Amino acid sequence: MAKAVTIYGIKNCDTMKKARAWLDSHGVAYGFHDYKTAGIARAQLEGWADKVGWETLLNRAGTTFRKLPDADKEGLTERKAIKLMLEQPSMIKRPVLEISGKLLVGFDAKEYIGAVG
Repeated sequence: MAKAVTIYGIKNCDTMKKARAWLDSHGVAYGFHDYKTAGIARAQLEGWADKVGWETLLNRAGTTFRKLPDADKEGLTERKAIKLMLEQPSMIKRPVLEISGKLLVGFDAKEYIGAVG
């Protein structure tokens, strides 16, 4: 039975392009969820945070986060981070790969090999 695979991110992100190219070259069928067009549900984001931690999900290195006022960046809590990510999904680290209940954040070919086996 094929594993259910969904990749979440933003279409024009370079890391997303690498991850999608890897999936394509390995013959992995997947669904693509674009945050820019489809957004992300609070419950889903909170579920991810429960699995991997909000610190893993929050893309602090991205331009969107760096442009925030210092007041928004300081004293981050899970609640505050989730609110920021819901308001600006570009702040969610990319890609997020869901595969048969497992969650991978960011692109690492070795992790992908282990997950799609």
